[in-house]
Amino acid sequence: MKTLRLILGDQLNHKHSWYRENSDEVLYFIAEMRQETDYTVHHIQKIVAFFEAMGQFANWLESHGKQVIYYRLDNRENQQNLAANIKQLIKRFAIQKFEYQLPDEYRLDKQLKILTRELEIECCAYDTEHFFTSREALSNFFRGKKTLLMENFYRHMRKKHDILMSQQDKPEGGKWNYDQSNRNKWKGDLVVPGQCRFRKEVGHTLARIRQAGVKTIGDINPEGFSWPGDRKDSLKMLQHFCKHLLPHFGDFQDAMDPEETCLFHSRLSFSLNCKLLSPREVIDAAIHRWRKSQRTISISQVEGFIRQILGWREYMRGIYWREMPGYSHCNVLQNRNRLPKWYWTADTEMNCLYHTIKNSLEHSYAHHIQRLMITGNFALLIQTHPDQIDAWYLGIYIDAVQWVEMPNTRGMSQFADGGMIATKPYVSSGAYINKMSNYCGDCKYNVNKKTGEGACPFNYLYWNFLMEKYDYFKGNPRMAMALNMLDKKPKKERQGIHRQANAFIRSMSQ
Repeated sequence: MKTLRLILGDQLNHKHSWYRENSDEVLYFIAEMRQETDYTVHHIQKIVAFFEAMGQFANWLESHGKQVIYYRLDNRENQQNLAANIKQLIKRFAIQKFEYQLPDEYRLDKQLKILTRELEIECCAYDTEHFFTSREALSNFFRGKKTLLMENFYRHMRKKHDILMSQQDKPEGGKWNYDQSNRNKWKGDLVVPGQCRFRKEVGHTLARIRQAGVKTIGDINPEGFSWPGDRKDSLKMLQHFCKHLLPHFGDFQDAMDPEETCLFHSRLSFSLNCKLLSPREVIDAAIHRWRKSQRTISISQVEGFIRQILGWREYMRGIYWREMPGYSHCNVLQNRNRLPKWYWTADTEMNCLYHTIKNSLEHSYAHHIQRLMITGNFALLIQTHPDQIDAWYLGIYIDAVQWVEMPNTRGMSQFADGGMIATKPYVSSGAYINKMSNYCGDCKYNVNKKTGEGACPFNYLYWNFLMEKYDYFKGNPRMAMALNMLDKKPKKERQGIHRQANAFIRSMSQ
């Protein structure tokens, strides 16, 4: 039976069972499409990275005897739409059966379901064979429970998959979570090993994108592209992380420094999210290195890393499939403001935002605390509409696919879901930023000044946010201390905070 199999750009799983089959009747289809480049404005490095990886995967399939049709963006046969391309190929090759792997984005899942209802041939969907969990696993785990606490899910995953477990369902090392050990400020007293980078030439891919007129953001060096383009590069990056960066990852995973874009972070998220690496092999590699080097790598380093993959990544995917499509409209705080224009230029005198956004534009990357407590924190304090910040995060970061980006943005960062993921909003004054970073010393604004000329905007924006959202949070026990401190401020001081914050917010929309 002549079969057409679709492979999406984030389904580059070399280990999938499909590829163990040998059949002259199977045709694999991969496509660069305007449908995917244009649904939001992406970073140029993100589009280049996906196209490079897709092209290399197609080459790998062909080298293993598979029949592949690869539509580049400039291919004359390319309809630039997934459904139209599939219908065209079914007709052209007299296809009798259409198969696809379940998409990880709701919009593509919906599109393919509509398409298969329209087709008059047999259709079948398969698992991507990548994640530890199914789409429904998180919903099933929390059924009947009052809260969706990630820590409970994480412990369940540790037990189920026997990861960092000793006998009798006890966590190895005696503790489930070493988060308290993962909050050290970076003081520069250790040498940061260089990141694993790949100086690849991507001029042809870049030219194809430019010639098509695709609108993008950010910068790129076409002669020295530093993101992995295939599984070999991804495995090299994984081994580099385990050997050189893992020994201090946990200690400094929340730290921020203007001179250190990545510190000890792995930069593996792109390879994971397009499935060049599996979460299981990443975790196994980290544990193997830790067991081999326990004199130099403490358990807090490896547990902090594993928690992000086994816990947080699988948890976010489960939340996404549990709550979509309604989750994309969550805005319980009724925020309405627009993101400042300088989120696309880094043209701001706030040092923390300048460096975080500049690095994002230059590298299509920022680590999770920069995203949460710098750009996300500020966006929430100025009461940005979640759609605005959602689109920015989805576009600017190389690892941003909607299933992981949206719950992190609307839930964790913007509290737009009302506390489904985060039990309190992740907002702070300048004090937290000063505690965890080295941005404040060289900033135009004084982090110790609360109001008035030269005061750090995070300070008065923080207290203004609490005033604006007081009624919403007054019943939240985790907000009680902050609101009690607000209540003790004299009325005149609160009025001054409100005036300065609102003048500042208005100035950014001009």
